[in-house]
Amino acid sequence: MPRVPAIVWQNGLLKLLDQRRLPLEIIYLDCRDHGAVADAIQKMVVRGAPAIGAAAAYGMLLAARVYAVCGASTDSRVAGAACPASQQFDQFKQQLVLAAEELRRTRPTAVNLEWALQRVLAAVEQTGSPAEAVQVLEREAALIASEDVEANRAIGKFGATLIKDGDHIITHCNAGALATVDYGTALGVIRAAHEEDKRIHVYADETRPYLQGARLTTWELMQDGIPVTLITDNMAAWVMAAKKADLVIVGADRVAANGDVANKIGTYGLAVLAKFHKIPFYVAAPLSSIDLSIASGQDIVIEERAPEEVTHVAGQQVAPTGVTVFNPAFDVTPAALITAVITEKGVFKGSAAAGLKSLGVSR
Repeated sequence: MPRVPAIVWQNGLLKLLDQRRLPLEIIYLDCRDHGAVADAIQKMVVRGAPAIGAAAAYGMLLAARVYAVCGASTDSRVAGAACPASQQFDQFKQQLVLAAEELRRTRPTAVNLEWALQRVLAAVEQTGSPAEAVQVLEREAALIASEDVEANRAIGKFGATLIKDGDHIITHCNAGALATVDYGTALGVIRAAHEEDKRIHVYADETRPYLQGARLTTWELMQDGIPVTLITDNMAAWVMAAKKADLVIVGADRVAANGDVANKIGTYGLAVLAKFHKIPFYVAAPLSSIDLSIASGQDIVIEERAPEEVTHVAGQQVAPTGVTVFNPAFDVTPAALITAVITEKGVFKGSAAAGLKSLGVSR
């Protein structure tokens, strides 16, 4: 069965699968300017570090298409307004910088967002006119998308070597095709093992408060015919103690130079449990999620989200009105708790900086 794509570029329109509606409805949100893309990222229509990066790249393409027509405005909503005949390229580039800043502010933890924005802005600097910039950005956004798919499949190939026939795997949040352009990182490893006819079984943490595991991961795996059992987050320890799990594999939103990993809240606790129960804990992440400018996880900005995500479930209030809520979207897992990081260039342990060097990767 063909996978439902999270991101579709079609005739100058960016269509984003509204992941807030899954698994009950498959609905796409049409984005015609970068402001709509920024709103979709902030509101979790599209989520997952690689997918956010690709969506932002297409958001910048949309901005360029608007500003190439109407270079006098810094508001993408006035694309049809009358424009001066003489448009200055420097003004056009400044408008793109402002668009990038608007996109950048949406989600501070996932490094792929910043990586994609820097990449497309650098591409614009190599052009000489708005029209040329639009053409270059369309190629660059498509390249970012295609490279993500290639990286995920390579991650899957390397990661599958770590999975044995008959393994039971715990995963947290959603690091699948829905969190990327296609195939997935952590779920890419699981998919690759399944494609090798290894008999595997997945325990998917529900992943409170946003329930990405319950809503998205189980749906993806069921679509592919991969055996999956849904558990609440606080059941993982007992699953390990009962020797029902052989390994844990998760994705990553940012990997610091020392190998610390920021990922969906609850990942750190799962790593502690895995260490205690002597179960391997793997992180699957593309090179674009590795940030060597960040010395350690202590330097990673952790996004905090609205209290309603905790006090309400599917729009239904489940906590007392006015209760104080702490809602960090991510936590940081120290490198010492991570067995290995799986990338598209291979598998490394410990420091990301040293690990990339061992893989022959120059950053």
